[in-house]
Amino acid sequence: MSSQTSSHKPRVAVVFGGRSSEHAISVLTAGAVLRAIDREKYDVLPIGITTDGRWALTADDPDRMAITDRRLPSVAELAESAEGGVVLPVDPTNREVVYSEPGSVPKALGEVDVVFPVLHGPYGEDGTLQGLLELSGVPYVGSGVLASAVGQDKDYMKRVFASFGLPVGPYEVIRPREWEQDPAAARKKIVDFAGEHGWPLFVKPARAGSSMGISKVDDLSGLDEAIEEARSHDPKILVESLLRGREIECGVLEFEDGPRASVPAEIPPVTAHDFYDFEAKYIDSATGIVPAPLTAEQTAKIQELAVAAFEAASCEGLVRADFFLQDNGEFVINEINTLPGFTPISMYPRMWQESGVSYPELIDRLLRAALRRSTGLR
Repeated sequence: MSSQTSSHKPRVAVVFGGRSSEHAISVLTAGAVLRAIDREKYDVLPIGITTDGRWALTADDPDRMAITDRRLPSVAELAESAEGGVVLPVDPTNREVVYSEPGSVPKALGEVDVVFPVLHGPYGEDGTLQGLLELSGVPYVGSGVLASAVGQDKDYMKRVFASFGLPVGPYEVIRPREWEQDPAAARKKIVDFAGEHGWPLFVKPARAGSSMGISKVDDLSGLDEAIEEARSHDPKILVESLLRGREIECGVLEFEDGPRASVPAEIPPVTAHDFYDFEAKYIDSATGIVPAPLTAEQTAKIQELAVAAFEAASCEGLVRADFFLQDNGEFVINEINTLPGFTPISMYPRMWQESGVSYPELIDRLLRAALRRSTGLR
């Protein structure tokens, strides 16, 4: 970390956007985070990553990072230049961020003390950015390389949870080579799975979020279209059976004495949508119930499972854990999200607000937890 005096405020680089299909959601999240950071405590440097991977200097203007007339924002619209690029040196002895444009002398933007990555999906939430920051020796909010990768890949996530004895629902994986070399055999694998667990099925990308690319398939006639939709986001796909019950979420936050769970929330059935899909989450503003109407025993159980999932995947900072409370009264963990959304309607900050941690305090706690940690093995 750069040397700090009593007058030095930690410098936070908020990195957002990115190359994944969740680019716009990341911009929405960045707007909310920039609005919430206490400027009395922190200096802020917004850095956007365009869909083609260019690191751009952007305006510190949260109002432009919002959905307008159902149109999603992008880093390209926020960038101060169409060609300029920001460079973070891969050198743990140098945290000087540099900005350059073609034909101009590079300009030093100063040192960065901590990075707040609000990227969702591949190339940001999956351990790739975390690896770059480890090489650079810059502390960052959230989980490290392994936990980020596990949290992004639903296949290996479920394998890790099952190995720790956490309850996981039935699923099948179709890897890229299976579909490319013998689609008939891959299709039969799914049909056999449906024969064992019943229709409908959910077909989803193995490494995407924000309900991107997910299809509910009621019978064989819709299967190929659902597979192609999922594969447009990720060549590896996951097939899950329908779990009948209630959708319950729980937030986990790292405190000084370890991770704690928030009050849970319930995602009620969305009448205008088949399931809690992208449109329901971000365009039509589906509203969760916080706190979830659960018994004290059910609340305690889901909080216990959420922290256990956090620990099983070696997470740090924060996690949103998503569950199904089945009709038989048993919880099944669906997935964790190591960088959950922070949009104004996002469930993670709402759950912590209800748990007594305000939005600005939540951001402050995450930054302080990151500054306490070293990079490298820990």
